[in-house]
Amino acid sequence: MTTQDIVAKLWNLCNVLKDDGVTYHQYVTELTYLLFLKMAEETGQHHQLPKGYRWADLTAQSAPERLEFYKKTLIHLGSHGSLLVKEIFANASSFIKKPATLSTLVTEIDKLDWYSARQEGLGDLYEGLLEKNANEKKSGAGQYFTPRSLIDSMVAVTKPSLDDVIQDPAAGTGGFLIAAHHWLREHHDFDALTEKQQRKLRRSTFYGMEHVQDTHRLALMNLMLHGIDSDPEAGGIRYGDTLGPDGQALGRLGATLILTNPPFGTKKGGGLPTRDDFTFPSSNKQFCFLQHIYRALKPGGRAAVVLPDNVLFESNVGTEIRRDLMDKCNLHTVLRLPTGIFYAPGVKTNVLFFTRGETDKGNTKEVWVYDLRANMPAFGKRTMLGREHFAAFEVAFGADPLGAPASLKKRQDEGEQGRWRRFKREAIAQRGDNLDIAWLKDESDESNGDQPDPLAVARDAMAELEGALEDLRAVVAELGEEVES
Repeated sequence: MTTQDIVAKLWNLCNVLKDDGVTYHQYVTELTYLLFLKMAEETGQHHQLPKGYRWADLTAQSAPERLEFYKKTLIHLGSHGSLLVKEIFANASSFIKKPATLSTLVTEIDKLDWYSARQEGLGDLYEGLLEKNANEKKSGAGQYFTPRSLIDSMVAVTKPSLDDVIQDPAAGTGGFLIAAHHWLREHHDFDALTEKQQRKLRRSTFYGMEHVQDTHRLALMNLMLHGIDSDPEAGGIRYGDTLGPDGQALGRLGATLILTNPPFGTKKGGGLPTRDDFTFPSSNKQFCFLQHIYRALKPGGRAAVVLPDNVLFESNVGTEIRRDLMDKCNLHTVLRLPTGIFYAPGVKTNVLFFTRGETDKGNTKEVWVYDLRANMPAFGKRTMLGREHFAAFEVAFGADPLGAPASLKKRQDEGEQGRWRRFKREAIAQRGDNLDIAWLKDESDESNGDQPDPLAVARDAMAELEGALEDLRAVVAELGEEVES
């Protein structure tokens, strides 16, 4: 049985919960509780759980009494067991109302071919569930899920090393950190590392922060199943607000590589961030995250960040932040991404690649822009974004993850043609430091002359609506957590 088969079986169990009115996102959270108990048994990690509150104890209950025992177990594990257990089960509660429903889930999970699951990789299995949830529009989880092909491409060109301290300040379910760990495993023999290197890899390489508690649980589970130490004392993904005092503490850790896709939209209620170390306070979450990122990098540290178009052109404080970024960092590459690759079809996004300078002035001399948006397929469920769509960009990016002059010279030798073009810092200044630069005629653009394209207008309106909906989802999630507590 393959991972895909097991994921399909687990996903189909959601139908069992429909009568209880459980949503897809609630189902994945519920499944996380049950899978943690089961996988702790399968992987020999049951010692993390207190005696009497393990998978075997759950299955030993009679069907009518199992639901009541399960609910008591969730409450007990929120304050007992290892730190990881307490983090995953913090404020946990069950959405299941009928004893028969829980018994069906437990029985079906117990029947799965766990030997095959371990051979295929438990992390891949769980990642498959998260991807299913993200692709299910009704779940609203797409906001937490960056396309894996994009993540893998960003990791490939930034080339994580064993010396890196890798951070994702908007961690979601942990996709960037897991991809970076996978890159390291592919390029190094972990068994051959010294004890010091192994300790550093386990306990002081991967850091992140997530402010939605249910998503934080999913992230901890995801890291654990991929073999990354997610013990809160060892770093891992912390539960907190990057735009609050928690984020200040995260920033002081000194990252050498930041990979992230911050949430879109404005801070709830239009207020300013609660941390006081930003030079340019703003209610725009992307501008706040961008400041956190380049401030958190050590000199020589690098970042790859997914950001919407408005970060490239918005005036006033946006202009000031872009200037500050280009002063403090070498913003060497902007990748214009295709539309339709996120859950909001009209959202236009980019990846900014930059390296923190040794000084705070004049670090950006020129910016190379790669246009992967014009004349690209309409991505969606029919045409999926794949790693092959980034192949030419990765070749053009070059071998140096820092965007060093030698790498840029190679770009220059290849000539400014097609999707790849260089813009001097002086020329960008003449544009008012507007980085929203396009030169290719998009043959799929149906606009006529100076008349606005109705489809483009509709897409932009839809993108704004999706941003507002995301804010609303975050408010609802926070209210739900307050009600539960």
